Amino acid sequence: MAEVSEIYAGQTRRAATAMLTLRPRWQSAEALMEFIDGRLRPNGYRLAGVFNDDLEAAVSVIGCRESWSTAWGHHLYVNDLSTIPDARGRGHADSLIRWVLAEALRLNCEAIHLDSGVGADRAAAHRLYMRNNFAITAHHFGRAIVS
Repeated sequence: MAEVSEIYAGQTRRAATAMLTLRPRWQSAEALMEFIDGRLRPNGYRLAGVFNDDLEAAVSVIGCRESWSTAWGHHLYVNDLSTIPDARGRGHADSLIRWVLAEALRLNCEAIHLDSGVGADRAAAHRLYMRNNFAITAHHFGRAIVS
């Protein structure tokens, strides 16, 4: 089983390669690190990763935050879960989900929630969530704002 370690502020570069696999809109490790450490972390965002023995960079990462809402009460929300292509299929994402579950229990959360994109390229992610007892409970709608 893969060992999961939290990635703290100032260490965000360790998550960049895996995160950019899922979130290429940030284009560079520097832009991603600035956004995570400058915008997300001050609002409670946390990162954890799985590392190979000899690598500084995580091969799989999860980003989450503790939150409260009228719909879900006290919950842990998973914003990001990504594994670099060469490390997929080795149980790293399952280990990260177990880490998030342990954190949700420690924080006395009522649930864990996440959104996942749709399309053929997301089928493996959906199998991961179903295998880990997540249920499809809603549709997520979005609308771009253009001026």
